[in-house]
Amino acid sequence: MASVLVVEDDQSVRSALVRHLTGASHAVRGVGTALEALREVDRHRFDVVVLDLGLPDLDGAEALKVLRGTTDVPVIIATARDDEAEVVRLLNDGADDHLTKPFSAEHLSARIAAVLRRARGAGEAPADTAVRVGGLAVDPLRRRAELDGRTLDLTRREFDLLAFLARRPGVVVSRRELLAEVWQQEYGDDQTIDVHLSWLRRKLGETAASPRYLHTLRGVGVKLEPPR
Repeated sequence: MASVLVVEDDQSVRSALVRHLTGASHAVRGVGTALEALREVDRHRFDVVVLDLGLPDLDGAEALKVLRGTTDVPVIIATARDDEAEVVRLLNDGADDHLTKPFSAEHLSARIAAVLRRARGAGEAPADTAVRVGGLAVDPLRRRAELDGRTLDLTRREFDLLAFLARRPGVVVSRRELLAEVWQQEYGDDQTIDVHLSWLRRKLGETAASPRYLHTLRGVGVKLEPPR
């Protein structure tokens, strides 16, 4: 789940995007002007901003410059302009991605997921770095995991799942992201993830009803964090 600000002056388009992203378990706010967007960013913390360029009060490119002067929140530009030179300029001015109108809500969701992966990746441990979360130690290079000094007997997929979550302690990861990053699949059955999480919990000495490290947020995703 992410906190998303949609800045789009067309009310019907804005409402459709807000409705779709909310249905995808994101917390979404929608505004129609640059001034409203700047106020929202000043008052609230967002994980990503979807910024239309054709705003009534201030061109989106100028709004982007103002945003970049106050925050490093990832920004996806939405534009009907397909001038490659302008797109390059926007990216150089601090945009993280862009979409050319018209685009589908599903395409936007995929771009948001990609931007969030990159943003979160900047603060996570490299994939080959050993990490420790509470009494849990994971060494990707040796493909070894220990809990309170005891080696865990994990399958390849269980280890990959554990290592992926351990690099992001406290971060809620969606099932879609797990499918993409651990299973290398764009689409799949959530039951596959649930089964592997169940097996992993058993080896960590916990259950879904009494979690210690693995915590599921229904309808949102799963996170790994040290026991309290």
